[in-house]
Amino acid sequence: MKKIDPSDEKALDAVRFMRQARDKISSDIANLSKEQIVEYFKKNIPKERIIPKHTSVTA
Repeated sequence: MKKIDPSDEKALDAVRFMRQARDKISSDIANLSKEQIVEYFKKNIPKERIIPKHTSVTA
């Protein structure tokens, strides 16, 4: 079994964060209809992007 390098802690935190976010969304939408799920995501779109938009590369 491969040992985890302590310097990789940030990567592990990112994975944990994403799993928690996914689990919360899953529980929030578990009993919703298709239309309600679409509305949920329309209302919960972040105001600002976490990752900046890619700029197009022109040659």
